[in-house]
Amino acid sequence: MRAHKLTFAALAVAAGLSLTACQNDDTGTDQAKPSTAPSAAATVPAAPTGAAPGGKTAGGTAPGAATPGAKGTAAGSGSTDAGKAGAKCRTEDLAITAADRTIDGDENRTVVVELKNHSGHDCAISGYAGVDLKTNAGSLSAQRSGEPVVPGVLKNGKSTFFGISYPENKTGGTGVRITGLVVTPPDETQSVTLPWPGAASLPVSDRPGTPVKIGPMGSAGQAN
Repeated sequence: MRAHKLTFAALAVAAGLSLTACQNDDTGTDQAKPSTAPSAAATVPAAPTGAAPGGKTAGGTAPGAATPGAKGTAAGSGSTDAGKAGAKCRTEDLAITAADRTIDGDENRTVVVELKNHSGHDCAISGYAGVDLKTNAGSLSAQRSGEPVVPGVLKNGKSTFFGISYPENKTGGTGVRITGLVVTPPDETQSVTLPWPGAASLPVSDRPGTPVKIGPMGSAGQAN
């Protein structure tokens, strides 16, 4: 019986060694096979010359971005940010001015604000600007007129306009003296302070709220 037990044990050890040898042979065969991974990696297109991660060129300027000092002659070509609806007009993209555009016979006086896109690319702008009149009695915020907002894209070099309506001071008194105009483009926090081009004062009123109203972007025509 002891002899049989030793024989069985020897057979078991031999079988284990034989199985391990087979596995090693299979592994060696697999390792000898050429890998196909490099061919798959070779199908990835190479980056364009001068390109850098994030879509920026080697100089660090994103495609379509205005180059400092450039005149933006390529604007409107469709190859820049011009076609992206998400590229909103920033305060620094706009040259903002104001002019008195009161029409004789109108009940209220009117100042028209012009926002001209000088960014070198098209940008989206819509809604109401923030408007505050600086007065000797403090800051006076304008009220929205309630006119519907129409989304729009402001082409490079073009302007959009909105109006500021306010009552004329016919009381004969000094009224509330206006010293300046603060304009904040829609969806922006950076403001621009301008000289006030309209009448020198507002009538003093004990009514609640503000007598100054503004329209949305595009609500006023081009100033003449």
